[in-house]
Amino acid sequence: MSFSKTFSPALREIRILCSQTGSASASTRQFILSKYPLIKQHNPDLPVLIREASGTPARIFARFEMGAEKHLELDNMSAQEVESKVASLLGL
Repeated sequence: MSFSKTFSPALREIRILCSQTGSASASTRQFILSKYPLIKQHNPDLPVLIREASGTPARIFARFEMGAEKHLELDNMSAQEVESKVASLLGL
């Protein structure tokens, strides 16, 4: 999965929700730490919102043009699964 490229202009926003300390969100937090800088480097104008709250299940939302929105549950996945699921959601 290559996050080192410019995403489609149809993608308007990415929102990532996860728990700050929950073990079910550990892989999602690892994804944020490892891929967020790369995503922002290649897509500086794309809003990437990260929301952490205690007890929140790990999820990612992608909003596209015309208000279309897709989301995936990321709880209890391995780091590799999170990366591949996010890539498929974003159309990579």
